[in-house]
Amino acid sequence: MNAETTFQTHRPRLLALAYRMLGSRADAEDVLQDAWLRWAGSDTADIRDAEAWLVTATTRLSLDRLRTAKRERQHYPGPWLPEPLQVELSSDIASDPAQIHAVANEVSVAFLTLLEQLSPDERAAFLLKEAFDHDYRQIGSLLGHSEANCRQLVRRAKQRLQAGTPRFQPAPAQHRQLLQRFMDAAQRGDSPAIQALLHANAAQFSDGGGIVTAAIRPLRGAERIGRLYWAIARRGAALLAQLGYVNGELAILRFAEGRLASFTTIEVVDGRIAALYSVLNPEKLPPLVTHEATAASL
Repeated sequence: MNAETTFQTHRPRLLALAYRMLGSRADAEDVLQDAWLRWAGSDTADIRDAEAWLVTATTRLSLDRLRTAKRERQHYPGPWLPEPLQVELSSDIASDPAQIHAVANEVSVAFLTLLEQLSPDERAAFLLKEAFDHDYRQIGSLLGHSEANCRQLVRRAKQRLQAGTPRFQPAPAQHRQLLQRFMDAAQRGDSPAIQALLHANAAQFSDGGGIVTAAIRPLRGAERIGRLYWAIARRGAALLAQLGYVNGELAILRFAEGRLASFTTIEVVDGRIAALYSVLNPEKLPPLVTHEATAASL
């Protein structure tokens, strides 16, 4: 197997690691390009375990990129939310809701946003242990820490993540129903109906990147969130909306002139929406086109 074939064989696993580390597809792709250049420039014939070499290189490159990104994100205009790895229309996704729901939890916007709270080393140690099943000796060698320190990193990461994760996940059918009802109420600007779907202290996080209009602070409280969508609908600013998938997670996709303008995912606690995550930054949105726009162009 030549060097390029070997790299392409491991590429999906490397991309999954880099994306979870960085929360950005563009940054993950840049890391993989750097990893490929290092791999192509090395004497691969002398490398016994290609996967271990590539995972090590990808992790270290991701750590360097993440440390830089964390400094940059401190000056980001408003909440920083992850750039999606994949956005799909409803008809483009597999039909097993339970399987989709399980996979989506690993790369959901809510979970990736929680990962942002960890230090770079905590994030790397946690992902290598929990998502990629490395042992502590391997993690210690890769990160330059003792096994004991790596155990501490993973333990702290778990504690911080568990504190921000709902104890019980809703059934896929309940999740879909809540999202559908919220989408319909938001399109109408029906503030009372929206508030009935939300926890009293629900939070709306909106990422416009300073490029499009979005709240620069999280909006908290069911009443305030209800008023926001009422005002949007009253101004006639509500966009065409439909359900789709972001990283395999159900989401509301909104379109302007047939092009994806934003998406929203939700976090459900005790049968109500506790958090909404909306990405409006056009630099984070793929050039997805609605079926309606596609049909109109034929």
